[in-house]
Parts: sequence; C-alpha cells; structure tokens
Amino acid sequence: MKTMPNQSSARRMIQRWFPNFPNARVVEIHTDTTDFFRVNYDDVVVLGERAYFIRHNAKEGRFGLDDEEKFWVKRAFDLQDGSRKILKLVFHERFNARIGDIEFECFRSPRKEARILELVEDHKNFMRGYAITDEKGNIVRVLDFIYGKPLSILVEDIRLDHETYFYRMFPEIVERFVESIRAIRFLHEHEEKHGDIRRDHIIVDRESGHYRWIDYDFNYHQRENICSYDLFGLGNILIFLVGKGDVLLSNLSREKNPALHRIRADDANIVFRNRVANLRKIYSYIPENLNRILLHFSKGANWFYESTDQLLEDLESYRNSVKKMESLLKPDTTGPEAKLPKIHLKKRITDEPGGPSL
Repeated sequence: MKTMPNQSSARRMIQRWFPNFPNARVVEIHTDTTDFFRVNYDDVVVLGERAYFIRHNAKEGRFGLDDEEKFWVKRAFDLQDGSRKILKLVFHERFNARIGDIEFECFRSPRKEARILELVEDHKNFMRGYAITDEKGNIVRVLDFIYGKPLSILVEDIRLDHETYFYRMFPEIVERFVESIRAIRFLHEHEEKHGDIRRDHIIVDRESGHYRWIDYDFNYHQRENICSYDLFGLGNILIFLVGKGDVLLSNLSREKNPALHRIRADDANIVFRNRVANLRKIYSYIPENLNRILLHFSKGANWFYESTDQLLEDLESYRNSVKKMESLLKPDTTGPEAKLPKIHLKKRITDEPGGPSL
C-alpha cells in the first residue's frame, strides 16, 4: 500500500464491510507473517497494495480431523473489494509416505505452489490466486475462495443404494473426474505435480459445477517418475467414487456381508489396507473393464500406471463401452412401442465377480 494503515484508517477499512466492528478495538497490523501463530482473528495483514482482514483459521477436513486447525491457513476478506480469500502462510513440514515398497520424502513448498498458481491462472479445474512476499520475504499465497463442497462430502451425502447410484449418478461423476485427471495431466506436461491428491482436495464449484483442485504446496522427491505419487492419489479417489465411499473390511465383517469370504489380501487397497480395491467382488454389476482399472491400485497389482495418459486411456475405454451399451439398449422412438412406459435397462454381469489379476 502507498501508506501503511494506522489504527484509524484500518478500522475505517474494516467498518466499510463490517459496520459493527467496534471503534475501540485495537487492530493488530502485520507486515511480517513469519510467526503465523501471532496472526489472529480481527487482525489485518498488509501484502503489497492490499490489506486483508483475518477471520478464522482453516480446519483439516479428512479422516475425522474436522476440528484440527491449520494455523498457517487463514480465512480472510480483501478490504479493497470485500471478496473472501484464503491466505496460506509459510509452513515448512516434512514426512515420509509409503506406497507398497516405494517410499516418498514429502515436504511443503510455498515456491512450488506459487509456480502452479501462475501456471493454472486461467484453468477451470484449479483454484486460483497469486503469490506475494511479505516484508520478510515469506511467500504468501492469496487464494480466491471457492463456494462449494468437497467432492467426497457430496458423494457421501447421496441417499441412494449403491446400485442405483452406480447406474444413475456415477456416469456423470466419472465424466467430471476424467476432466480432473486431464487437469493433472496438464501439470505433468509442464513438469509439475499436485503432490497431495485426495478426495477432499477436489471442490465442486457451486456456481459452475466444475471439479476444482486445491492445495498444491506438497512436493516430493521422486525417483524415476514425476507422476507416481499423484497417480496413486487419483486411484484412491476413483476407488472411492466407484464404491460410493470407502468399502471397509471392518464394515463388511460387522454387516456379515456375504461377499466377505471372497475377499483376499490382494484385493485390498495398496495404500490403505483396510479398504477394498477389488470392488467387483462386492458389487457384481461393476463392469470388468472398470474393475480392472481399480486393480492397478490394489495390493495384488504387479503393474502400476506410469502416466495419466495410461489411466485416461483405460477410463475412456470403459466410458465408450458404457455409451455403446446404452445405445444398444436405447428404445426405438419411432415404432408402435414408442408409447410404452420407459423402463430402466441395464446390463447385469453374471460371471464370477473376481476379475482378472494384473
């Protein structure tokens, strides 16, 4: 900003959008975000020519951690135009992740997320924003708020049995998910990776309906393949979408599901061993060519996808086979039978639901 706001001018900027903000309130004004714990509710952060009014810390939204605060991620309002923003402050974190026998060293990289924000500036399937440094050189990412819910929540909230969901809703969901995979391919083509692909990192934009990736700050040291860690994340999401949620061995046991005796160790998810990847053993109507894709992400797989192109090719083959079947089952609208009531037609698979091993 041309002039640093003082207490009086900061209150005036806040009261323009929040008229009930008290006149007597002392406003903490930050130009250095190094200690993100000091940036609190009702504070103002000044970055470049803009000031941001801090509200709550963001919260973790997966695996039962809904109340775990992310103190380095702040919900805020742009005091120039009143728009909602997310400020991601610098937080360095390292950990190791393992997929099968492969170990990945993962770490947060604000610089990498800044690069991707610039790369995807006009891409409909990514969150948007920009990066700017504070007075101490910390790379702060200023993100546009996406109005919508995570894909995972929307799928879990569908009140249909699995078979009805699979035939009625899954085709559109997988079509949009294929678009999301193409977006990840776009990153890989530019020698970037997402780094933290999870089902709650796709927000379904309430206004456009687009599936939009969020949170690109995780990076990892890959050995040979830049795509590998991202691909396993895509596979986990696909298994979740096909299963209309996680199919857990513990739930199958508690429900005394008759399919439980057919499940073998190799049918489990390669990352989360308590989840079933070979879903055709549970839902026999899942087509074999779709289930074969899921098996690439199972403990029993002996060959993994090496690129998003390979995954997309198999998914397109599955989708084309579904379209072909739908066209064969499409009723004749010109003959005398055209006036008969419409019937929901579907191909039922009656052979052994195990599917081929990879």
